[in-house]
Amino acid sequence: MSTSTVEEKKKDAPLGGRFIGATSNYIDERTSLSGFIKELGRKVFPDHWSFMLGEVALWSFVVVLLSGTFLTFFFQASMVETYYTGQYPLMRGIPMSAALESTLRISFDVRGGLLVRQIHHWAALLFVAGVGIHMLRVFFTGAFRKPRELNWVIGFVLFILAMAEGFTGYSLPDDLLSGNGLRIIDGMIKGIPLIGTWTSFLLFGGEFPGTEIVGRLYTLHILLLPAILIALLGVHLMLMVINKHTQFAGPGRTNDNVVGYPMMPVYMSKMGGFFFIVFGAIVAISSFFSINAVWHYGPYDPSPVSAGTQPDWYIGFADGALRLVPPHLESVFWDRTWSWNILIPLAVIGIFILLVMFYPFIEAWITGDKREHHIAERPRNAATRTAIGAAGVTFYAVLWAGASSDLMATHFWLTMEGVIHALQFLLIVGPILAYFVTKRICLALQRKDREIALHGYESGRIVRLPGGEYIEVHQPVDEYERWKLIAHENYAPLVVRPNERGRISWHENLRASISRWFFEDRLTPVTNAMLDAGHHDEVADAQHIAEGKAAEIAAQDEKKH
Repeated sequence: MSTSTVEEKKKDAPLGGRFIGATSNYIDERTSLSGFIKELGRKVFPDHWSFMLGEVALWSFVVVLLSGTFLTFFFQASMVETYYTGQYPLMRGIPMSAALESTLRISFDVRGGLLVRQIHHWAALLFVAGVGIHMLRVFFTGAFRKPRELNWVIGFVLFILAMAEGFTGYSLPDDLLSGNGLRIIDGMIKGIPLIGTWTSFLLFGGEFPGTEIVGRLYTLHILLLPAILIALLGVHLMLMVINKHTQFAGPGRTNDNVVGYPMMPVYMSKMGGFFFIVFGAIVAISSFFSINAVWHYGPYDPSPVSAGTQPDWYIGFADGALRLVPPHLESVFWDRTWSWNILIPLAVIGIFILLVMFYPFIEAWITGDKREHHIAERPRNAATRTAIGAAGVTFYAVLWAGASSDLMATHFWLTMEGVIHALQFLLIVGPILAYFVTKRICLALQRKDREIALHGYESGRIVRLPGGEYIEVHQPVDEYERWKLIAHENYAPLVVRPNERGRISWHENLRASISRWFFEDRLTPVTNAMLDAGHHDEVADAQHIAEGKAAEIAAQDEKKH
C-alpha cells in the first residue's frame, strides 16, 4: 500500500479515531511503549491453580488502596480530645480522641462508611494471608532457586511491610483494643537497653500514649509504607517477567520452554475477571461478617484491660513469643536493667526472620547448586526442604497460638499456667516432630511414585495365568503422569577437596557435614533402564493374560464339541 493511500485513509477516518491514533503515535515515538507492550504480551504464563495465590494478594492490595482512599477523606488523625455526638447512642457524650470520633462517624454517619471500613480491614487481612500462602507455595516448590533468589527476598520484605501496614492501620482508631496493642509495642521498645526509652519517646512524642502517635502512624500508613510497597511490588513483577515464570514438570516443559497462555489477550482477561471475583468475595464477607467493631471497646483506657485483647492474627506470633518466654529473666549491670524476657523473644523472632529471608542463599551454599531452575519441584521430591518448611510453620503456629493462651484458658476452663507450659513444650518439641514426620511422609510418597511409574496403578482385577499363578493387572500411566512422577533430579552431598596446601578448612568441613544431612535418606530418581524393565514386565503380564484367555477359549470350545 502506497503512502498516499495510507494518508487518504487517515483523512477518511473519524475525528475521534484520528485523534487517538495521533496521540498514540506521539507517545510511542517518545517512549517506544509499543515495543514494551508487544514484548510483554508475548510472555507466557502457566495455567495452574497454585499460581493464582499471588494474584489473590495483588488484587487484595488493590482493594486496600481503593477503600483506603475513600476513608482518608473522613478520618481525622488527631489525639485532640473531643466528644462524640453522632447517631450511635451508647457513645454519645463520652470524651475520646478525634481519631476515634471520626472512626465512629465513618461507621454510623457516612453513607456506606461502615461497609467500606470493613472492606478495607478484610482486604488487608486477605492481603497479608495471600502473601504468606503465596510464599509458602514458592518455598515448598523450590521456586526461589536461581535466578529468583532476589525476588524471594523482595517478596519476604513485602510480607514484613504488609504486616507493618496492617498494624499501623489497626492502631489508628485509638480505641481500647488498638491502645492495648500499642502499649505492648511500647513495652517491647522500652525493654531494649540503652536506646529503648529514647526510641519510645521519639515514636510516641512523649510518655505513652503521647500526643503524636496517631499522626505519625497515619503518615506511615497512607504515605510511606504504601509507597515502598508499590515500588517493591513493581520490581517484584518486573523480575518475574524477566526471569520467566516457573511451571510444573510435563511433556514439552523445560527450563527454556514455558507452556501456558500469553499475557495478552488471554491471561490479561483472566486476571481482570479474577480481580472482580476477589473484590466480590471481599465485599460479600464484609457485608455479612463484622470486624473491628470499635464501638464495643470504647476509647483507650488502661484500667479495663481483660482477656481477649489480641492483635490481628498476623502479629500474633510476636505477642505469643512474649507470653511463652519464662518470667523473671532480668539482670542488672552497667547500671541498666536487662529484660531478657523481652530481648530473647526479639532475638528469636529476628533470627527466624533472617533465616527465612536468606534461605535461598543458605540452601545454594549447602547444595552447591549454581544452575538455573525454571521447573517447580513437587514438595515430596525435596524431602529435607519440605520437612524444614513444616518445622518452621509449626514453630510459627505455636507462637501464634501463644497469643490466644488467655482465651484457651477461659473458654476451655484450663489453668493459665497449664496452657503456657503446654505451648512452651510444643514450641521446642513440635518443630522437631514435624520435621521427622514430614520427611518420612515425603520419602514414602517418593517410593509410592516410583512404584506407580514402574508398574502402573493397581486396578483391583485379579487374573489367573495358565500355570495357575494369580496376578493383579496394573493399569499403566499415561505419558504426562509418568513425566510428573519421575521428573526430579538426583542430588548428592558435596565432596570436600583439599586446597592448594592440602588442607580442608573448618567451614568446608561444616558445609560438607550439613550437605550430608540435607541429602540423607534420599531416593535416586527412576532411570530409563528401570522404565524399560517395568515396561517389559507389563508386556510379559499382558502376554500371560492373553495366553490365559486363549487357553480358556480353547477349553470352552472343546466342551462345546
